[in-house]
Amino acid sequence: MALQRKLSPKLTLYRDRHFPMCALSKNRLGHRAVVGAGGNVGDVRRRFHHLLTYLRRAKGVDVLATGPILKNPPFGYLEQDDFHNTVLAISTPMQPRVFLRFLLHLEKKFGRRRSFANAPRTLDLDILFFDNRVINSADLVVPHPHWHERESVVIPLQGIDRCLNIQGR
Repeated sequence: MALQRKLSPKLTLYRDRHFPMCALSKNRLGHRAVVGAGGNVGDVRRRFHHLLTYLRRAKGVDVLATGPILKNPPFGYLEQDDFHNTVLAISTPMQPRVFLRFLLHLEKKFGRRRSFANAPRTLDLDILFFDNRVINSADLVVPHPHWHERESVVIPLQGIDRCLNIQGR
């Protein structure tokens, strides 16, 4: 059963047994990435649970923590439903571009269709941070631009800060 808390008229925070979650995993697969997850088509909160199950079974990734789920209004293209967003801390041996391809594959697997910029979507996965690296290329920018200006990232991130500090980030 999810607990919900209105943060403002436009923002609602959801908590359940998996969001937020601190796994305190013993597995260290090399690199640590923080991924932003979002969507606004269908039952996104349920999809996040399916994503978490998929990631737990996948080779080459270990979920270290998840943040709470935030329901928030869209930005960019405004004529669409509100989004649900969360963050996941993941350990992986993959290099950044390989990890990006893995995430793009997951988006497709979970029904993402790219029609236009900021279009409604079933699942959007973005690399927010990858170790302490700074990457600025045509296909990948890390840290994710403007992450610190987005409530959809900052609020769920607060839910994993303590967990990552406990794990010796």
